[in-house]
Amino acid sequence: MTHCVTIAGSDIAFDCADAESVLDAALRAGIELPYSCRKGVCGNCAGRVEAGEVEGLAGASMRNEACLPDQLLFCMCAPRTDLAIAPVSWRRVDPAARKRFQAKVFRNQLVAPDVSVLQLRLPAGQRAKFHAGQYLQVDVGNGTTRCYSMANAPHESDALTLHIRHVPDGAFSARVPGLQQGDLLDIELPFGAVTLDSASARPIVFVAGGTGFAPVKSLIDDMAKRRVVRPITLIWGARRAEGLYLRPAVARWQRQWPDFRFVAALSDGAAEEGDDAFAGRVDAALAAHCPDLAGHEVYACGSPAMVHAVREMAVGRCGLEAAGFHADLFVEGPAMQTTASGAPTPA
Repeated sequence: MTHCVTIAGSDIAFDCADAESVLDAALRAGIELPYSCRKGVCGNCAGRVEAGEVEGLAGASMRNEACLPDQLLFCMCAPRTDLAIAPVSWRRVDPAARKRFQAKVFRNQLVAPDVSVLQLRLPAGQRAKFHAGQYLQVDVGNGTTRCYSMANAPHESDALTLHIRHVPDGAFSARVPGLQQGDLLDIELPFGAVTLDSASARPIVFVAGGTGFAPVKSLIDDMAKRRVVRPITLIWGARRAEGLYLRPAVARWQRQWPDFRFVAALSDGAAEEGDDAFAGRVDAALAAHCPDLAGHEVYACGSPAMVHAVREMAVGRCGLEAAGFHADLFVEGPAMQTTASGAPTPA
């Protein structure tokens, strides 16, 4: 059985099946709500149900700590009746924009003891359309996929760059060190809606943990290409300085924006000379270097625990408005698969 979902205050309506999440149904209909992980972790898709009844998808919780008291996670809500919803934002997208490619490994570089930068080339004459901050899925076989953020900016659309941390026994990451030039990978993109508001001029703080630097690099490179002028702070955390594996990119941004502020947050080790260094975690570095975040935007990219800590610090102690916090969580495990009808389902 299907139910009609409308967006309050608009003429938008789409069908949603009993066992389908509201988010998935919206995406299938070409309506993009804010989202990232699609697993009920990041909280980006939180919004209000104005009318109607919902239940947890497959019994899952419909709330997490990122939800305001009147919000539910649209990625975890399945309809029981017709609904009227009020997402934080929405936009029309072309459902056909998501494409599958067979990409070829062009370069595979070990840039830190546990991080590879993997550069992929698309077939001749083909280009990938995506927004800075979005991610792709790699088919790892057995009907499952893994998600990785694009680290390159959208204007570099004939190639894709991924930053991959080696996870012991990882379904894909464990294979990455052995990938050779010319090896083929089946990928699909784009996914995710952690993108910049191009109309905003508010100061922006990026907080990255480890390879959470990948979507941040895409976002900042895109800002550089478009010559965006706004105050920018980057807090990049790792255990030791070697974990900050792409320092030339930071130096390039500092040349373009003389006021660009970079903070190396190192929990176990010394910073390099010239760093605005902090000994400790990124959430503590945020409080120390950005104690007043009123009127700011914060983009946090990394593990769920890291993003949760940064959210608590930014909103709970530093005065950031909840709507100014944007999260891209790296959640290990299978991604969401897409059925033949185009509706994402749990892998």
